[in-house]
Amino acid sequence: MDRTIKKPLMRTRRKFDRTFKLEAVRNWQASGKTAAVVAQELGLSQALLFSWRRLLPPGEVGGKASTHGSQSGPPSVQAQLEAAQREIRHLREQRDIQKQTLGILSETPSSVSNGFMH
Repeated sequence: MDRTIKKPLMRTRRKFDRTFKLEAVRNWQASGKTAAVVAQELGLSQALLFSWRRLLPPGEVGGKASTHGSQSGPPSVQAQLEAAQREIRHLREQRDIQKQTLGILSETPSSVSNGFMH
């Protein structure tokens, strides 16, 4: 009789640094999107965004308490600029990776010499 013991799949716990957490919350609040949408885009749970929101300084936390009676307007120019700069960095990294991949794929193997074998 063959008894196979199956081990449960171990799930590795992801760790996020404080900078990532703060940027995720700031992007969520500046985007005007719901926490559920932003969490899904980042591959996180909605509860994480809400818990990370407590890391922001009191003046930065969105919502009625921090706006001091004023209505929330469009995202600040600074937040938009930072988001655009992050996207530009990401796109440049993707471009560089694609360039390297294309260079590797377009190299001819050293064992091939103009299609003729000697």
